[in-house]
Amino acid sequence: MTKKILIVSGEPSGDLHASNLVKDLKRLDKNIEFFGMGGSLSKKAGVEIVYDITDLALIGVVEVLKNIFTVGNAYKKILKKIDTARPDLAILVDYPGFNLRLARELKKRSIPVVYYISPQVWAWGRDRVKIIKKYVKKILVFFKFEEELYKTCDINAEFVGHPLLDSVKVTAPKEEVIIKYSLTDAEDIVALLPGSRESEVKTLLPIMMGAAKILSQKLQRLKFVIVKYPDLPISLYENALKETHFDVRLANGDAHNVLNASDIAIVASGTTTLESAIIGTPLIITYKVNIITYLLYKIVSRIRFIGLVNIIAGFEIAPEFLQYNARPEKIAQAAYDILSNGKILSDIRSGLKKVTSSLGSPGASLRAANAVFSLLK
Repeated sequence: MTKKILIVSGEPSGDLHASNLVKDLKRLDKNIEFFGMGGSLSKKAGVEIVYDITDLALIGVVEVLKNIFTVGNAYKKILKKIDTARPDLAILVDYPGFNLRLARELKKRSIPVVYYISPQVWAWGRDRVKIIKKYVKKILVFFKFEEELYKTCDINAEFVGHPLLDSVKVTAPKEEVIIKYSLTDAEDIVALLPGSRESEVKTLLPIMMGAAKILSQKLQRLKFVIVKYPDLPISLYENALKETHFDVRLANGDAHNVLNASDIAIVASGTTTLESAIIGTPLIITYKVNIITYLLYKIVSRIRFIGLVNIIAGFEIAPEFLQYNARPEKIAQAAYDILSNGKILSDIRSGLKKVTSSLGSPGASLRAANAVFSLLK
């Protein structure tokens, strides 16, 4: 009898990891059917998309409240499909505000739940541990310290390693990328990665461009490459380029190759910080959200840093410029210091290597697939 799996992700990074997990599960059993919530990558992997996540990539309390009816509509659609399709198992990928609520409903329907990518309970929302213990059959985590944390709470947790070790792939040598984006006479190349959400790009790209302008005046023969997120409209980036008087290129996707070819990257906090670490590119992290969201974060957060590379390391490898400090002049000065000082560059690269070594070994997605498959059987 064909097995059915519900898989739910709510943002681009979750969609990436969900799609890779689906591919590996299909290698174990090509007859498994998948349906749920996700984006273009999950759809391409063979998931029947009940609700597309394009409108759900929301950051912060205010943004969620503004879109409460959209989120509610998605929730109702997924529940309706669950009741008609009756999956044998559910995989909930990150997106805890939505997925932990859904876990309750799945438990009522006697559908076992595997949680993939732990909510950051070590940073905030410690009460979520109780919800996970009550409604989740097994949680698959990316970091060893997460497995230890959950096991102390008597939760069935398994460390599978980080799937970015498999998905981060440099497919073109630096020389080829330099030619592709006409960077041949550059002394140093700076990558700008303003995020995967429209709100992030609108907020962070102007800040990054301001920093690039100042930096271009401090250092000669610098060239900049903005990495466009493939699913976002080109107009978001073209607006930022309209009145630019320094040397900047626009790459449509190609993030890993651009990062590999760059001497430094200025990135939005998130998955890209780990991608930079794996590739070995020194980076500066920046982020800015609605003031209410930021104040709530400051109240509940128990950690010093926001960037994953710094959280994992336990100290600041990559400089962070957040909220009021997310200012072009500060970011430009930090980039100048890094590019001008070989010791700083060497220390950052050394720190990034240590972070990468803590992510486990390649094959995380397949290990996760095997863990899911054993429950499915």
